Amino acid sequence: MSLFVDIRKKLGDFHLDVRFETTDNVLGLLGASGSGKSMTLKCIAGIEKPDAGKIVLHGVTLFDSEKRINLPPQKRNVGYLFQSYALFPNMNVRQNILCGLHGEKDKAVKERILAELLEMTQLQGFDKHRPHELSGGQQQRGALARILAGSPNLLMLDEPFSALDSQLRARLQVEMREMLKKFGKSVLMVTHDRTEAYRLCHQIALVDDGKILTQKNTKTLFADPESREAALMTGCKNIMDAEKTGEYELFVPAWGIHLTTALPLRDGLTAVGVRAHYFNAKTSHNRYPVRFVELIEEPFEHIFQFRYEGQAENTPTLWWHLPKDRMPREPYEVGIAPQNVLPLYGAGGR
Repeated sequence: MSLFVDIRKKLGDFHLDVRFETTDNVLGLLGASGSGKSMTLKCIAGIEKPDAGKIVLHGVTLFDSEKRINLPPQKRNVGYLFQSYALFPNMNVRQNILCGLHGEKDKAVKERILAELLEMTQLQGFDKHRPHELSGGQQQRGALARILAGSPNLLMLDEPFSALDSQLRARLQVEMREMLKKFGKSVLMVTHDRTEAYRLCHQIALVDDGKILTQKNTKTLFADPESREAALMTGCKNIMDAEKTGEYELFVPAWGIHLTTALPLRDGLTAVGVRAHYFNAKTSHNRYPVRFVELIEEPFEHIFQFRYEGQAENTPTLWWHLPKDRMPREPYEVGIAPQNVLPLYGAGGR
């Protein structure tokens, strides 16, 4: 299955202008609230109509403004899991799932598919329970089973874990990953949580102010975000203006240091990023003396705020995350492996 989206829509002062393509994998739309992620899903589902553009799913045109094609939602064969899950409250799990099989006339086939979905979503024994008798995670899996019963060509998940507590969220993300593997078709997942996107998505498209900044393989994006905006959205804590001084060397004026990179530098370098877990007290690469400013204790790690020895007091401190059993020792010197120095260019890495 493949999905192609190239749409534009104006809502007051907000302009949605997104273009992306994906195949049989999980593509995450990662961005802040109000960036246009959910509106994109609604346009694909047919709930909202774009002002212009084109949407094609598995060779079938769902929307084309030039050809005046706009299939109704019920003809798009798209499964859409909302944040609220939206199980029918007056029906039990079995009845909810069977609603997704309303087009199947063979009773034996219905029962077989129902049994398979109950097993896939780990809801065996809960088929007679109504939504209010289920946990948040069970409600989510029940809603997903009802959607999958219709054999959609595309599954769209809108902040699927936002209503769950952190402990349950982590466990259900693992379960969801396995269910999506079994689904085996294109999946779009909207999230503002980069950890969630990293765990579940093969690719990530960063959405900001109605536009796609970049779309990359998930691990590639985190290893080489390319732009200041992408580095910020993927959680980089230490970003500063930088200048190219060699094919593999840059200078950070505010920090007063030169850094060697693993990647050859292009023209147009504007900044450098170093993730808070990338500093290393043992490496000999990019090693400089530092002055510690503050220690912040968290449940399982320490956050060290520091400045380089020659760094001005009026510049922001750098953040270094360390497990509690790995405290740095004097003299304080910190290094960075070249592959962990992130060169940053213009918006979207262009």
